[in-house]
Order: sequence, then structure tokens, then C-alpha cells
Amino acid sequence: MQTSAINTPHLTTYSPTFSVESRNGRPDFELAAALQKVAPQQQAKAQKTATDFEAMFLNSMFSQMTSGLKGDGPFGSTPGTGVWRSMLTEQYSKNFANAGGVGVARDVYRTLIIQQAKTTLRTA
Repeated sequence: MQTSAINTPHLTTYSPTFSVESRNGRPDFELAAALQKVAPQQQAKAQKTATDFEAMFLNSMFSQMTSGLKGDGPFGSTPGTGVWRSMLTEQYSKNFANAGGVGVARDVYRTLIIQQAKTTLRTA
């Protein structure tokens, strides 16, 4: 039996970060069906929202990781390093999220798209 012969219509990758494959490597048919019902503009908006949410989550995590550091240098406890440290962790979190993050955005995106598809069915 050939696995490449499986017919999976309309399963496409919609971003380098997001795909319709679930964590176990199998197609997520629920997400694929929902993507057919949601406009591309709404998909892009949901993707940005999910990535921004993950960036906020990572920023909170990085802030907690660096809050207890003492000493000299950029992570020390000198005056002004608090502001510098917050800007640095914000940029770290945005870069991590845009590079694929830790997987939070993928699940948030999936949830947003499925909810929008259900809302589209109710209003149609």
C-alpha cells in the first residue's frame, strides 16, 4: 500500500510556521475544513493574533527568568538596566515567536480558525 496515494484535497501549508498537520504528523482535517470556510484576510489576522499572543507569553516567561539576576553588565541591578532588560526581553520574545516559537501560536491559531468557522456557519 502506498501512503502517497492518499487523497487529501485542499490540505495546504498556509505559512512557514503553521500547517494543517497536527503534532503527531497526521493531517488535521478539522482545521483543513475550517480553513475552507474562513476568508484569507481573517486567516492572516488570526495568524498575527496568535503570533502576538505567543510573543506576550514568551515575554512574560523571559521577564521572570531574568528578574532575579544580580551583578554587573546588561542583566545586572544597576540603575537603568530594568528598562533596557524589558526592551531586550520584548525583542527576544518577538523574534522567538516569529521564528516558530514554542508551539503556543499554532494551537491558538487552530482554535481561532475553528471558532471563526463555527461562527460563519451560524451567521450564514
